[in-house]
Amino acid sequence: MTLAEKILSRKAGRSVEPGEFLLLEPDVALANDITAPLAIKKFREYGGKRVKYPERTVLVPDHFTPNKDIKSAMQVKVVREFAREQGIEMFFEIGRMGIEHVLLPEEGIVKSGDFVVGADSHTCTYGALGAFATGVGSTDIAGFYLIGKVWIRVPESIKVWLKGKFKEMVTAKDLVLKLISILGVDGANYKAIEFSGPGVKEISMDGRFTISNMAIEAGGKTGLFPVDEITISYEKERGIEVEEMYPDEDAKYVKELELDLSELEPQVAYPFLPSNAKDVSVAEREKIKIDQVVIGSCTNGRIEDLRLAAQILEGRTVAPNVRCIVIPGSQRVYKQALREGFIDVFIDAGCVVSTPTCGPCLGGHMGVLAEGEIAVSTTNRNFVGRMGHPNSKVFLASPAVAAASAVKGYIADPRKL
Repeated sequence: MTLAEKILSRKAGRSVEPGEFLLLEPDVALANDITAPLAIKKFREYGGKRVKYPERTVLVPDHFTPNKDIKSAMQVKVVREFAREQGIEMFFEIGRMGIEHVLLPEEGIVKSGDFVVGADSHTCTYGALGAFATGVGSTDIAGFYLIGKVWIRVPESIKVWLKGKFKEMVTAKDLVLKLISILGVDGANYKAIEFSGPGVKEISMDGRFTISNMAIEAGGKTGLFPVDEITISYEKERGIEVEEMYPDEDAKYVKELELDLSELEPQVAYPFLPSNAKDVSVAEREKIKIDQVVIGSCTNGRIEDLRLAAQILEGRTVAPNVRCIVIPGSQRVYKQALREGFIDVFIDAGCVVSTPTCGPCLGGHMGVLAEGEIAVSTTNRNFVGRMGHPNSKVFLASPAVAAASAVKGYIADPRKL
């Protein structure tokens, strides 16, 4: 069995096969300030009175918080009052919140082997822990509130065999951008992408979250890592005991790929698809001038990301005419960045440091682009108008490339600083 089949079989209480439709009880169901209000509305329209499993329900207002306007304030008010009414304790108010996909693993809410659904497409992030985690619609979440169950089709799986070691300034973000450029944005539609091979142990937990987060950008249903000693150590820090879990040696995959980490270069995904990745050396030759850099998001807002950005920015300053926004992914990441002196580094370099929020990633607030502006961002999408005006552009990259570009004022290779 593949990892996906193993996790879903455990939940179903029997062996399952790709193509089967299941009705399962998720261990965790997530929604945010955009998607929860619709789920709550549908729950009430369906006649719902009490949420079936309030202890498995998580509500994280993170997209437009702190509230940017009256509409967003009303959205969050609906979620806040629903949590109080239903006795949902895992409602994360600002001050204790974070970007949802940084927060849930950090708090130990999701663990290896769980079946997790979230009304957010990047719920696949938790596959890094070996949890089958996937995005669903708000109406699916409403169904969970009512009966505690969600349907799912058992996906076929793609195997990505990793070997070698990253070279300096090459990161997990570069790996996943390269993979998406190979698969295409629909190359893994409704497939589980499973990572294996000796190269897996070269990737930290923060790096694994980055990779699994972007599985959806290739159309993947989820992106799974095996539960190995790195996962077990991460879980143990949160008081969670889990066992190693790997796919069977004779597991069947619909496609297999091999990538050598030592052959990767830093990547830059050009507008307007995450699959438009090129080596940073190519981008640097084009001297693409930029107006803004964003370092953060559910993809790259963890401490390892800020540590790398600080390494680049320490003793340097952001180029004139460039705005550099740094967003720690959670309050815990923010505190750790303070302890390690990174916030001083960012401010001294001329960056602005924000409270945790998804804001600029979706063109919501805290960094919306004007007409004609260009950004380098560590976020996960660069569609038309993703970060603001339809005539703006977003180039996706790692924190190292983003920080180096902030210093140079154009897309730059961090290895040449």
